[in-house]
Amino acid sequence: MPDTIAADALLGLLLPFWQLVLGAVIILFVVGASVRLARRGRSRMNTAIIVTGAALIGLVLIGVLAS
Repeated sequence: MPDTIAADALLGLLLPFWQLVLGAVIILFVVGASVRLARRGRSRMNTAIIVTGAALIGLVLIGVLAS
């Protein structure tokens, strides 16, 4: 039983680190995609902003309903 408690404590300490790593990777991906999209033109940017906003609202609603 002490091994399980130690493993849970270690995982609890590492969890915020992995969240930061995942967040950094997502930010890099979004910035790269945004730069590429901005080069493609204004009409595609408007469509992308609408789609991204709708996806963000959907994710927020799922998060609120799940909590």
